[in-house]
Amino acid sequence: MYTKGEDNFFIVDAHVALWDARAQNQRNIHGKQFIDCFYDYHRNLSPESELWTYDEYLYQGGERLMKDLFADGYVDHAIFQPAHLGEFYNNGFGQTEEAWALTQQHSDKLTYNHHFDPRNGERGLDQLRADAERFGLKGVKLYTAEWHGDSRGYKLDDPWALKYFDACRELGIKNIHVHKGPTIRPLDRDAFDVADVDHVASEYTDLNFVVEHCGLPRLEDFCWIATQEPNVHAGLAVAMPFIHSRPKYFGQIMGELLYWIGEDRIQFSSDYAIWTPRWLVESFVDFQIPEELNEYPPITLDQKKKVLGLNAAKMYDIPVPPDLQIADANETATGPRGADLAADDALVGA
Repeated sequence: MYTKGEDNFFIVDAHVALWDARAQNQRNIHGKQFIDCFYDYHRNLSPESELWTYDEYLYQGGERLMKDLFADGYVDHAIFQPAHLGEFYNNGFGQTEEAWALTQQHSDKLTYNHHFDPRNGERGLDQLRADAERFGLKGVKLYTAEWHGDSRGYKLDDPWALKYFDACRELGIKNIHVHKGPTIRPLDRDAFDVADVDHVASEYTDLNFVVEHCGLPRLEDFCWIATQEPNVHAGLAVAMPFIHSRPKYFGQIMGELLYWIGEDRIQFSSDYAIWTPRWLVESFVDFQIPEELNEYPPITLDQKKKVLGLNAAKMYDIPVPPDLQIADANETATGPRGADLAADDALVGA
């Protein structure tokens, strides 16, 4: 929990990872390229006081994660969103066994999501079913630009991907987190395009599609899709550190998200270990839309509380102490569809 003055905030870090990018786990040059790109994001967007050495960055381990998130970082609950990247790393990038063991030790603080790749066909479907049973999965993390043999990406509306979403529906895996954000060397930028979210969100209205990194640098495309699809949510991983390096840009991101989809579908994420949550939480609680962006209304205290934890807690049924809860809003967006929904609500209540 984070406290500022008389205000208390329940914090859910909705996108964290344990990774191993050390040389012995790098399968080829692409493994080094990938972690070097991560480190460039860390080095260029972090306050100087929060910088890690390169060697620290290659591998953190569970003990440091628990300290950075829960002892120092104000986090009440965190959700693992692992990337496999088996073409780049011998034992995978995200460390499944270590993260799962940590989740079992701290089930009150950690939720483990897993991953799948629809290009694995029937064999992958069998594995998904086994993983769902073993891990008790409520969510998965997808990397549509991940390499797979000669393939350098897939789309969410590919025929095999739809079979996997059918399986998710059957297995009770309701939360589909998808990396739709900045490219990471050597992955292809266009393989992270957000357009395929539209089809699957319409097809699977009983699943939640959390677009991690809120589509950046395609924020406008994301917003036009998400305002029409009420099961599409925005994850703020990668967007958050701009609060320090480019506060006006971060203000535009938040202003647009609140305008188009409202406060109930935005989730805070530190993207640990690219960044640590402590300074991001502190900065967001203190943040306000810059004066020169007066087309956007101020961000309210309740909006900050929902973004920082209550939205993700609701999605994952994470218990929240009664004194940290606030009332839900029916529709908080003021964009093109917000007015229509408000009118519909009024008619229903008449």
